Amino acid sequence: MNEANSTMNVINFVTPAGQQKPSKEEPADLVVAEASRPVPEPHQVLIRVAAAGINAADMHQRAGNYPPPPGASEVPGLEVSGTVEEIGSAAGAWDVGTPVCALLAGGGYSEYVAVDARHALPVPGPVSLIEAGGLVEVAATCWANLYMQAETRPGDWVLVHGGTGGIGQFAIQLLKATGALPVVTVGSDEKAALASQLGAHSVINYRREDFVERVKEITDGHGVDVILDVVGAAYLEQNVKALAQGGRMVTIGTQGGAKGTLPFMHLMAKRAWVTGTFLRSRTADEKAEVVQQVHQYVWPLIEDGRIEVAVERAFGFHQAEAAYAFFSSAERTGKIVLTPGS
Repeated sequence: MNEANSTMNVINFVTPAGQQKPSKEEPADLVVAEASRPVPEPHQVLIRVAAAGINAADMHQRAGNYPPPPGASEVPGLEVSGTVEEIGSAAGAWDVGTPVCALLAGGGYSEYVAVDARHALPVPGPVSLIEAGGLVEVAATCWANLYMQAETRPGDWVLVHGGTGGIGQFAIQLLKATGALPVVTVGSDEKAALASQLGAHSVINYRREDFVERVKEITDGHGVDVILDVVGAAYLEQNVKALAQGGRMVTIGTQGGAKGTLPFMHLMAKRAWVTGTFLRSRTADEKAEVVQQVHQYVWPLIEDGRIEVAVERAFGFHQAEAAYAFFSSAERTGKIVLTPGS
């Protein structure tokens, strides 16, 4: 690497002047800065970034509530797309210039990122390089939680909260493609129409309807076999009541708070279980297993058009504040990505 190419632009979270740490009310500033370009270790590939997905975890990190795991980059960003720029000596059979997308523990908001080669995947044929920037995190999250954790089976009723967000849209299509019956909650008629178009079996407008009662009606009293929950505390009691006998609930977000009341009598009577997971903090080997299964089971569904990637908008690095504002808005559907270019 020559001296002229030894630096790159990144987006950093910078604590506002006068604050000890950022908060939800006064989050860190998004600042484009210069940093050293990474050199790949033997097991890594260096990716020239085309797009980096914005995820809820980034919002929590910006608010000071979700620091990167030990050893991970302080630069935010948990997924990227781009092209292979350099290949470590033990990184396996990759070619320079290959379009890829990758799962990260951090460092995605940058022009270049070095990643464990086992956490990178070739971009599926129908997907553009920019769209791929919002693909691998949702694919890995949905597969790891719905199938590896909750063991969703064909014919299962599955309740997905936030049915038109990035995870929700991907989950609907994945569940339909694998023979499950997705029931989703949304907050508007427009989002209800989108969820139905994507293949949801049933859609519940949570602003007008009690989702527990609607679940009973939709499933003829059976309840849902699996819940993928991004809300957390605010829905905990209702979620348990909506579960079927032997139901499984996986919480992957806390948009509605992190502390709630668990109705143990309902849980025990149904022989149900409730768990929560993070993807970011898993070991490199655990992530490699998730990525391998995504490649094996999910990528063919994208290749044949049964799952489409839902990237709604792309923003340049210098538009990061606007991108975050849009990500947090009620109007957003699908994924938002940042691009190093203008």
